[in-house]
This record gives sequence, C-alpha cells and structure tokens, in this order.
Amino acid sequence: MAPRISEPVLAGCEAEAPAGARLPDSKVAKAWNPMSLTWSENYNEGLEKAWVRVPIVLKRTLVMAAVFVVGMAMSGESMAIFTHARRQLGLTPTSEARTYSSIKEFLDVRFKDLPYFLISSNLVSYALYFGIGGFLHWYFYVRQRASAEEWKCQPNSWLSPELELHEIKVGSLALLVTGSFSAFLTCWITNGGYSSVYYDIGEYGYAWVLLQFPVIFLYQDYVTYWLHRMYHTPWLYKHFHKLHHTYKHPTAFSVTAIHPVEVLHIQMTLSLPLFTIPVHWGPFYIIVLYTYYHGIIDHSGINFKAYWWQPWQPDAIFHDNHHQYFHVNFGFNCFLWDKLHGTYRRKDRIYREDTFYGQGKSLGEATREELAQDLKERHLENPKAYRDDKMEFAISEEEVNSTINKKNK
Repeated sequence: MAPRISEPVLAGCEAEAPAGARLPDSKVAKAWNPMSLTWSENYNEGLEKAWVRVPIVLKRTLVMAAVFVVGMAMSGESMAIFTHARRQLGLTPTSEARTYSSIKEFLDVRFKDLPYFLISSNLVSYALYFGIGGFLHWYFYVRQRASAEEWKCQPNSWLSPELELHEIKVGSLALLVTGSFSAFLTCWITNGGYSSVYYDIGEYGYAWVLLQFPVIFLYQDYVTYWLHRMYHTPWLYKHFHKLHHTYKHPTAFSVTAIHPVEVLHIQMTLSLPLFTIPVHWGPFYIIVLYTYYHGIIDHSGINFKAYWWQPWQPDAIFHDNHHQYFHVNFGFNCFLWDKLHGTYRRKDRIYREDTFYGQGKSLGEATREELAQDLKERHLENPKAYRDDKMEFAISEEEVNSTINKKNK
C-alpha cells in the first residue's frame, strides 16, 4: 500500500486540469525526444481527455502502481525476479556441479546466454523508466502544476528544463549500470554460480523465512545510511556524490541520477546477502522492491506521508530536506539511524553545502548572510508536507534578528 497523499491529488479531480497546469512553451519539447521524460507534455490534452474517463478508485491504483513499477525499473531487478520466479515454479532446470578444464570454459558455462540477460534487463528497465516515468511526470508535474502548493514539498521551486534533461541523461547511464549488474548477477545464479539463494521455503525453517524480512531490511538500510554518510565526506562528495545533489528540488527521476561508481558500489553492497547468508529469493526481492519503491517516493518532491503501520518510515519531506540542505538526514527508510547518530535535522541549526558531517551550524555561529539564506530556504518548504500541516522547523524573522542582536552585543 502506498504512502498517503491528499485525496484530491491522488484522485486526480474530475475536472480537466486548468490551463495553468501546463508547462511554459519554453519547457515543452517540440518533438518526441527519447531522452526526455517530458514527452507527456506534448500530449497533455489527449492524456487529460482519456484520464477523466478513468474511475477515481482506479486512478489511485494506477498512479501508485506506476510508482512501484518505476521503482522496479530503477533497480534493474525485473529480470532477476522473473528468472527466480521461473526457478521457483520449476520452469528452469537446476544446474549440476561439474569440473572445468579452463577458466574460459568456467566463464562460458556460468555466463551462458549473458547477452539475453543484458538486453532483456535493460530493455525492460528503459521501457518502464521512460514510459511509466513519463506518465508520472504528466500526472503530477504537468496536470497539477498550477496547484503545486497542494502536493509539492517545495511548491515554488522547480528544476530548470536543462536540469531535467541533465538528470534524465545521468539517470539513464546509472540505469544501464544497475540493469547490467543485475543481469550479470542473475545470469551467474541461473547458470549454477555460487550463491546462498534457496527456493524450498522450508529448507531452513519457516521461522527463518519470516525473520529474513527484518534482517535484510535492517542490514540494507543501516549499511546504506553509512555509505551515504561516507559519500558526504568532502573528497567523496566533491568527486562522486555532488552530482546527485545537482538537483536541489528532486523529482522521481533524480533517484537514478547518481555517479556510476557510487550506484554500482551501493548495488553491490545491497546484494551481499545473496552470497553470505541463506536467503529465500522471495523475502530478499520484496525488501529490494520496498526499498526502491520508497526511493521513488522520497525523491518525488511530492508530499507523500507514511502510513500508521510504517512507524519506522520517514515521510517524503525527510529526504527532500536532505536535498535542500545537503548534509543532514542521511537515512532512507528508517529515520532512527539519524536520531541515534545526531544527523537528524534540528530547528536550531542551519545546514549548507559547505557544512559537512551532518551536524550543521548553530544559529549563533552563522553569519548574517547565512541566517538570511537559511530563513529563505525554510520559507520554500510546504507546511502541508509535514504532519498536521505544521512546518516543524519554522523559524521567524524575529528569532533570527534576536540571534543577530545577541551576536552583536
């Protein structure tokens, strides 16, 4: 089930989107561009006419299913899930142990049909990324642009057309990396390469099957927290992670706009359980899809909120704050890590791109210019993105002036 957002936004409203919901002409591509997710802007009128015929309940389902599918495309795991499901159903023969006369023979056997895995994995990923991604772009960023204060975390801040194209290009390269890595991994396991994946659900006991869900989730999320913090140290940030922070107002497609080295490092780390502990493919990929699904949610720029049954899950504004303020809120699917390690955003501190390590700077340490800039940034946040529509980090000009006066005494 998807994180919540206001009913009018998800329902799509039955009336046609106002003219103001369309992007300015300068932002609309004149022809279909395979490197653009804004293709849907060219067909806004036709899409709108088709959309008003869709029942409201089905609209909600389609939108959230689209988010889920884009998350699957981003991880490049669609081919892996399909292959493991075939093995589970007995449609793929089990590889038998054998000896090899040379390294070449070993590689030929273990990577049999590799081109098929590579092409299939990447074709599916790109088709979902551009096709479903274009729909999501239209649904929120085109048809509801005029009412951004109802759904956007930073309603008055938008990526420029140049940055939109930039994130698509970078994201497409990262998608090639993730899709290819997943293809190599799936090909290896399918052809009998070593892994700790098993298919008989009772092989290690049913209790372990259930326990795998929290074990895999906690491992992946906590390790990712530290990887993320590591890439926010000065040298790694400058040479790798800064690319991802080009997008201060993230969209769902910023999530893949990561340096190829970094995205490969992360994906390899997340895949370690497949080779280190007995894991049934089902729990593992359910957690993977949950993680990437929320990756789309968290980078969407939309004020999604977690459900009551997700007390560990931050709302989308949590990671939106990370992009807006850079070195803070490093966690992804559990805010507890930031609480434990002192990197959770605080109202009495400011955060800038040149202030590393997640601690920020106290208001008393900040210069007049830094305080003014921080106040401006806070005003860009949408109170509706927070619980009870209350911006918990709001600070008044009087408080800022009081801080300045204390410094001047």
